[in-house]
Amino acid sequence: MVIEEIMNQNVFSLEENQTIADAIKMMREKNIRHLPIVNSEGELTGIISDRDIKDASPSILDSNPNKDVLQSPLSSIMKKDVITAHPLDFVEEISTIFYEQRISSIPIVENRKVIGMVTETDMLHTLILLTGAHQPSSHIEVQVENVSGQLADITQIIKKRNFNIISVLVYPCSHNEKFKNIVFRIQTMNPTSVVNDIKNEGYEVLWPNMPGVQK
Repeated sequence: MVIEEIMNQNVFSLEENQTIADAIKMMREKNIRHLPIVNSEGELTGIISDRDIKDASPSILDSNPNKDVLQSPLSSIMKKDVITAHPLDFVEEISTIFYEQRISSIPIVENRKVIGMVTETDMLHTLILLTGAHQPSSHIEVQVENVSGQLADITQIIKKRNFNIISVLVYPCSHNEKFKNIVFRIQTMNPTSVVNDIKNEGYEVLWPNMPGVQK
């Protein structure tokens, strides 16, 4: 999946010579937390967040607040070293940037123009869609040897029960690199039969592992 499939294309932005007061007004009206800042040609030059606004605004506890600061240009508070992405970047690569850089939004830029925005909320929603966790289904987690063919073998076991596979995730075993864990989400609310089939073929089922499901 690429970023252009999940990005918000309805982007609100301000120019760098507009004021902090303008940014406060737009953020409140549009219910947004981040604003890309552009120059007169519409090219990205910076970004501000609601935290930047709070840091720059007069404190309500100040007995002599300097409200003139709200008329300061956005160029005076914006972050100029902006991390951006291209619409054809892969979602999983951008999620790594979110995590490593500890940021909560990324402008999507093409030909120096902002054509979209992606936030941490968008990334979380995408994860839910990719895993199928929002659909009525069951979670099955199987530990297998880290050799080729294991995924295909287990999917054949599931196929024999005519269960539809909604999603598949594979991740390394945390305590033994010779194994990996495969997580299936299948379209049934009662996975007992297929879980037993998988176990009868000699695989270790990590989940479900609970009363009512035979070991």
